[in-house]
Amino acid sequence: MDPEIQKMKEVILVYLDRSGGLQKFVQDCKKYNDSKQSYAVYRFIISINPSDITELDATLGNYILHNPLQAAQIFQSVCFVAVKTLSLIEQLQTEAQISILLKPTHLPPLPSYVLSLSAYPFNYTSPRFYMSEGIVIAMGTVTKYTQGARFLCTEETCPFSEGRFRCIRVHCPGATESATVRTDFVCSLCSSPLQEDMKFRVLGDKQIVEMIDAKILNALKGYSIDKSHFRIQAFTLFLRDELANKMTIGNHYRIIGIPACVQNGLQATACIEVTSVQLYKPNGPSFVSDNFKYLLSLTSSSCWRFTAVLANIFASQVVPPGTYNTLKLAILLSLVQTCEKENADYLDLLIMTSDTLVIDRLLNYSLCLLPRGIRHPPSSDIFPSVSKDKHGSASIQACSAVLAKGGICYIGDLSSYKKDKLELLQSVLESRTTTVFIPGKKYGEEADQQVTVSVQTNFWSFVDVDSSSKKHIQKENFLIGQMDVSLIPFNLVDGFGLLIYNEFPSYRLSSPVVHHILKKAINPEAILYKASQQFRTQDYEEFILFARNLHVELSSEAESLIQGYYLASRRVRRDSIHGSTLSASALKILISLAKAHTKLSLRQTVLEEDAVIAILLLESSLTLKHGTSALCVAPNPVFPFDLSDENSLQQRDIYLMQCHHQLLKFIAAYSPGIHINTNEE
Repeated sequence: MDPEIQKMKEVILVYLDRSGGLQKFVQDCKKYNDSKQSYAVYRFIISINPSDITELDATLGNYILHNPLQAAQIFQSVCFVAVKTLSLIEQLQTEAQISILLKPTHLPPLPSYVLSLSAYPFNYTSPRFYMSEGIVIAMGTVTKYTQGARFLCTEETCPFSEGRFRCIRVHCPGATESATVRTDFVCSLCSSPLQEDMKFRVLGDKQIVEMIDAKILNALKGYSIDKSHFRIQAFTLFLRDELANKMTIGNHYRIIGIPACVQNGLQATACIEVTSVQLYKPNGPSFVSDNFKYLLSLTSSSCWRFTAVLANIFASQVVPPGTYNTLKLAILLSLVQTCEKENADYLDLLIMTSDTLVIDRLLNYSLCLLPRGIRHPPSSDIFPSVSKDKHGSASIQACSAVLAKGGICYIGDLSSYKKDKLELLQSVLESRTTTVFIPGKKYGEEADQQVTVSVQTNFWSFVDVDSSSKKHIQKENFLIGQMDVSLIPFNLVDGFGLLIYNEFPSYRLSSPVVHHILKKAINPEAILYKASQQFRTQDYEEFILFARNLHVELSSEAESLIQGYYLASRRVRRDSIHGSTLSASALKILISLAKAHTKLSLRQTVLEEDAVIAILLLESSLTLKHGTSALCVAPNPVFPFDLSDENSLQQRDIYLMQCHHQLLKFIAAYSPGIHINTNEE
């Protein structure tokens, strides 16, 4: 035996003993031995820490990292000797029956170990370990593959025709099913045909996944500050056995695996045989810019001023400061209320406007402030669909809503969608899940399947008021303050957290907006306002990523105010036929709005002031849907007048305090069972 190989075997034994791998191997052997069943292949997973094993022996560490298939054979030999020496598996006969899967805990943080899914050429010719990362954009169903099989020689006089495990076929990374099991294998001893002994075939689970570089998100935003060009291509991952169903569609993962080239007819497909999967969650910034800190200190005398100024100067690259303030505040609240938790507080926006061009630009700009802001292309599906993959199996495609996980899915003009799409959107807004049906016959499966996919994103959309008014006859029996939204199913309108009416109709755009549009048309790169220099787009990106990661809690005062308003509104907003017109989700929306305003204020406790803003925004939305109520808020309750100086901020504070007092009276009159602490008390 080669002395170097012998030394590696000795180091392997020492490493397994020190790392606890030998104890785990003995336990796995015990499970096989207790089953009293003979297998063609006994599969073992050995965890490898490259740093530890390289310290023991650099040659072995290098061999594992760069020749993992050959290294697995050395581990196979060591494990076979251990089984026989310690009599761990009575049924085991030959070394070929042991299948070893090496799983490195990590790889060296060097460029040569990183496989970029967007780089060209894609190095799939080196069968060694690489680390890669990307987003899952398609997933197949779990099917079976052959881990290993026993073959016998058909010539009766041949020694290999006996019932010993001499001809064993074992799956190798990147190999197809036909490489393990087929009918044209011949005996290495007499060249007679081999026949599989079906009793000993060992099956495992297999799942095919499509992954793509995270740079794809920049291409799907519709508008991007980054003008660089890059190549995007999806690649196939094979998840086997314990890794099947370890990935979720739409998630960002880091993987370690071995690249391979799978031949499928005349086509060759580059793929990665995955050995480990880790969910990737990038850390958000731990700070905000100095300008935001200074602004926060300047406005610290009031809980309302900081967010008012934020909304006033937000998106000055797209619209002039001081315009669309209510909409910009709602956008900021929705941006900070994004995360990938199962039971997150969602905040969806539906905007009624006749100025679609400016609104579209504003929403597009705002999307780019999040890593996952997706502008849905009208030609594709919003929600997951099923199609055939390269292998003819069913594959669930991610689509816009799933790719926007933990972010925003902007779906454009709602009135442009057909009835079935709107019904599906309504269902998703209510349940935050969608179900994909997979017909078994169509995709070669025995039974039909239903897969439920979680949809964890905020939706933005708008309705063109001018366009919708031409498509249908408007109703005449409107209540005071109510808008005509009959073009869209009412339950769908109610599914959106906030309904916002654009302040400026297109036929009388404000003078600053007109001047802004003309100047930007002449010089798109021009910086027109001082606010654009002091608070750059990058500053807002960092601010939003920092704010949305804040963990906030409701104070008892804010909770009482929200509950009191909710109960009072349910009693006020009702009719004799349908009962209360206030949906059960309104309470969730109120809490979500209040928490979002707290995050935007860079605080961690929801105060009564946050609840007041949340209530005014929701009441304004309810007025547009159902008409005014006994609370009787102004058409633009959060920004009743322009913010031009500190005096106007002071006037707004006084106005909001009056609204707070009016709200307390409303609760006392229509929800007397709720106790609210007032200033008089």
